[in-house]
Amino acid sequence: MNEQRISRRGLFGVGAGAAAVLAGAAPAAATPGKSAMWLRWWGNNGWEIRVPSADGKKTKTILIDPWLTRFKTGTYTPEGANPNTKIEVDKPLIDGYVDSGELRADHILVTHGHYDHLTDVPYLAEKTGATVIGTETHLSLMLALGAPEAQLSVATGGEFLTFDGYTIQVVPALHSATGPRAQVAFPGTWPISRRDRPKVIKDLVEGGTLAYQVTGGGASVLDFGGANFVESELAGLNPSVLLMPVGGGNVSGYTARMLNALGKPPTILPTHWDDFDHPLTEPACDAGQLEALRVAVAAASPSSAFVVVDHLQSYVP
Repeated sequence: MNEQRISRRGLFGVGAGAAAVLAGAAPAAATPGKSAMWLRWWGNNGWEIRVPSADGKKTKTILIDPWLTRFKTGTYTPEGANPNTKIEVDKPLIDGYVDSGELRADHILVTHGHYDHLTDVPYLAEKTGATVIGTETHLSLMLALGAPEAQLSVATGGEFLTFDGYTIQVVPALHSATGPRAQVAFPGTWPISRRDRPKVIKDLVEGGTLAYQVTGGGASVLDFGGANFVESELAGLNPSVLLMPVGGGNVSGYTARMLNALGKPPTILPTHWDDFDHPLTEPACDAGQLEALRVAVAAASPSSAFVVVDHLQSYVP
């Protein structure tokens, strides 16, 4: 890929006139569920899932794409992100959450290798001792960034794994492909033998994309890290909660096809919709595609609840 700036306005098909549905407004309230699963949104596609252990005596925690550092990239500006933006990890920020007990992890699930999904995972793995699941490229990138090798577990999609009180189903997926040529940003792979350290965001290549369904505590949640999918891989999943990315502008029938393939999930929480140049300690700033997804979901599956949570807010299915 050449050196032009990368804009999420292109990656997710955001039109110039897209509504910012949450500008100045509170998130939609959710009716508390009855399951023993607990979700919290860490911005972007970062999610924390807590479920009880099999004996009910412990709490098990699964993180998806946790990115707390959120260094400034200008990704959602008209100019887009500079591919040569330096990769940063705010260790004191992460330490504050982990050392206080606010954030912990038994598993960390990586959907793809881009900077806004993978950057903080190596340090979080080191801090928490969590097992990390991702493709060979994802793990190779994390090794080059200093992740503990013994904690990394490779996946290709199709794995169905059982742990203490929960299961993780790894689902083959696709990354958003946009623009007139339907291109994936920062495409490519990073071989396992390569150990030179990624320095700028263009070094964090996509490296294959996975989705994950986590089941435990009487509920199941399915997360996609990019606005694209393999329809044939969704049969039989039937999640209680779908974490659905905004966008999908170049994907034919994105919303309707996904929801129909999944049996029209009862609850949909939008993900990957905030401008991550704004910190987690502030209310989420809509990057411009949230209202479009709400409208599309209402048309495709009127019975599904569309629930918006704000930064660090929680939801119980």
